[in-house]
Amino acid sequence: MSRFSWFDGSLVGCYLLVTMVAGITVRKYVGKVEHFLVAGREMNVYLGIASLAATEFGIVTCMYTAQNGYDKGFSGATPGILMALAMFVVGWTGFCVKPLREAGVITIPELFETRYGKGIRCLSGVVIVLGGLLNMGVFLRTGGEFLVTVCGLEARYLEISMTILLVAVLVYTILGGMLSVLITDFLQFVVMSVGLLAVTVFILNKIGWNALTTAVFKNYGQGGFNPFVHPDMGWQYVLFNALLNFAVVLTWQTTIQRVLSSKDAQTGQRIYLGTSFFFVCRFLIPGLWGIAALATISPSLIGGNTLHAMPLFLGTMVPTGLMGILIAAMLAADMSTDSSYMLAWASVIYNDIVSPFRKKAWTEKRGLFWNRAIVAWIGIFLLFYGLWYPLKGDLWTYLGVTGTIYLSSMSVLLISCCYLKRANNWGAAGAIIVGAVVPVGFLVLEQLPATEKMASRIGPYYSGIATYLLAGLAMVVGSLLKPARPVLVAQPLNR
Repeated sequence: MSRFSWFDGSLVGCYLLVTMVAGITVRKYVGKVEHFLVAGREMNVYLGIASLAATEFGIVTCMYTAQNGYDKGFSGATPGILMALAMFVVGWTGFCVKPLREAGVITIPELFETRYGKGIRCLSGVVIVLGGLLNMGVFLRTGGEFLVTVCGLEARYLEISMTILLVAVLVYTILGGMLSVLITDFLQFVVMSVGLLAVTVFILNKIGWNALTTAVFKNYGQGGFNPFVHPDMGWQYVLFNALLNFAVVLTWQTTIQRVLSSKDAQTGQRIYLGTSFFFVCRFLIPGLWGIAALATISPSLIGGNTLHAMPLFLGTMVPTGLMGILIAAMLAADMSTDSSYMLAWASVIYNDIVSPFRKKAWTEKRGLFWNRAIVAWIGIFLLFYGLWYPLKGDLWTYLGVTGTIYLSSMSVLLISCCYLKRANNWGAAGAIIVGAVVPVGFLVLEQLPATEKMASRIGPYYSGIATYLLAGLAMVVGSLLKPARPVLVAQPLNR
């Protein structure tokens, strides 16, 4: 039985009220499209770190990292370690992010137009939006499943809780844009950090570190500590996640938008450096919750879906008072993620799919209206998609495979745009096509009875590795077939 009481509900209600007031208050400072999309490029290091950390930790993050902990033990934190390394290296060197910020663009596809033309810019925008929405489509239902399971509510309340949460986020995101996102992200980062640390300390005191390590070794042996010897992981898992996380750091729109909103390139790099270690905690802390579920909950109670192991554990273990802090922290995490993601995809739709084909420039008032309308449309799509889409299998693998459709080609295009002088639109088109065809082809093979076994032998990790390598090869081959005209690399745009 859940321990969610009226006192916990009061804590959650107070938090939601404060967040809504803070998010709506800053709407009066939004007078231009640039304010709405990139906060006028005035973000400093500390606000950037809090915003990026809050954005990249939502309920869906907590769910798939806890599932990794339950299914893979401590080896499940491997993606977080790899992402932390990638973010630290990129922040330290400025690889790609420095020329990207110095170009003065709002989105990555806007930079591509200077090298590959308007057609590639638009095509890149379409790929980014489709990949992003497919990823985000599972956020609401996953978040609803967490809240319903932890709070002990009936399943029929899942859709209601999803809708209320989405509407609340939509209100302040539509009114204040990135300014509202940054202000609420800071509040959400504080609440989220307090909640995560408090629950983790409680679990360690209640169960003990020895019980956690013993459960991992009993179920997975050395594979629970070493991903290279885990039967479901291996070198291919590590390599695929290394490529995936490096591409995320470079081109995932919600992540890179913090660099584009920063005061200058150096500030953007410092944001990456300051946030890098957080990604280890992002995987390790919920992973410990998943391992705690492995050590205490009978598999028969989970019913075969390990995604529900962690919320079932928290719903019966966390006491009153701390439960309210936990739910507030999870709502904080989810609201910051949802608002940033909707704004990120809206910025690409407006800036790279709609704007290049306008016959004349829009006024700031009209631009703000269409940006807000696009955010609202995205919210409606996510609500209906989240209600009917049934997630099957491992959540992190789903996110990785669908994300590869976008990340593989966009990372190749960005690296080539910044550093490969012979890169041109032929190579860019080839990379985009290959980056989409290979993972989509794999997903189709999985569904066809005649090729299901072949897809199983290939696996998502080999398919993912091949996608990144073949996208890079397509860029090189296409660029050599049609040599590019001499242009300045990452040339700043004249707005």
